Amino acid sequence: MMRAGAHLMARGVWRKASQFWSDRRGIAAVEFALIMPILLIMYFVTMEASQAIETSKKVSRIGSMVADLVTQQTSVVEADVKAIMQIGSVTLQPYSRSVPTITVTAIQVTPDGARAMVVWSRKLVNGVLSAGATGETTVPATLRVANTFLIRVESNLVYEPVIELAINSAFNPINMGETYFLRPRRSVTIPCTDC
Repeated sequence: MMRAGAHLMARGVWRKASQFWSDRRGIAAVEFALIMPILLIMYFVTMEASQAIETSKKVSRIGSMVADLVTQQTSVVEADVKAIMQIGSVTLQPYSRSVPTITVTAIQVTPDGARAMVVWSRKLVNGVLSAGATGETTVPATLRVANTFLIRVESNLVYEPVIELAINSAFNPINMGETYFLRPRRSVTIPCTDC
């Protein structure tokens, strides 16, 4: 047999439960808690993508600027080439997660236009200058004009996303690079006396 008080207590519990489920005061907080992680991920991915695009433009600018500065010289020495490449490296600021590799190669096309030979080449890797390519090299067919001199500048960077550094995730570093060919502007060739 059920007492009258127990019946009223059961009805009171049922009423409180139905009030709890019909209460909408906290729904905005719950929605915010569910949506906020998605919004944060979208924000960081967008920020990383825009920074990667800007860094890619800067890597391209390195090659263009270094080639422009070298081709304005009538002759160079190894110290000049290193200083020009270091100026190019500074172009990446404020990005500082990895260091670019810059290679400057002077190329002489043979009188018959069939081959392109390396005259001198220097490579800057992690701030250390070393010898670059030697022997025969490749030049696009449109630039392989008989008996001409070219300066080729290759700028490369391994872009490391912040997301990858922060959580060591599946985001892989991105290889960025650009190659520029320019002809000397103030002389026929640009010799390097101690390269």
